[in-house]
Amino acid sequence: MGIINAFLNWKSAYYEKKVAKMKEQGLCPDCRGRGYHASVANAYIYMPSFDYRCYSCNGSGAFTDWENVTH
Repeated sequence: MGIINAFLNWKSAYYEKKVAKMKEQGLCPDCRGRGYHASVANAYIYMPSFDYRCYSCNGSGAFTDWENVTH
């Protein structure tokens, strides 16, 4: 149980650090300010582009919009 708790604590601390960094920059932590999520396949092979709007910030990429939606 100790290793599981250590991992969960590390994951939580990492997420909080990421959110704090994105808040300083004013960017959505989920899409990193892009306003969309690109499919993983687009990064490695040529395929038609399928970009998915970030629902955490309603596609704006702004931290304030992310904060309003998620909290």
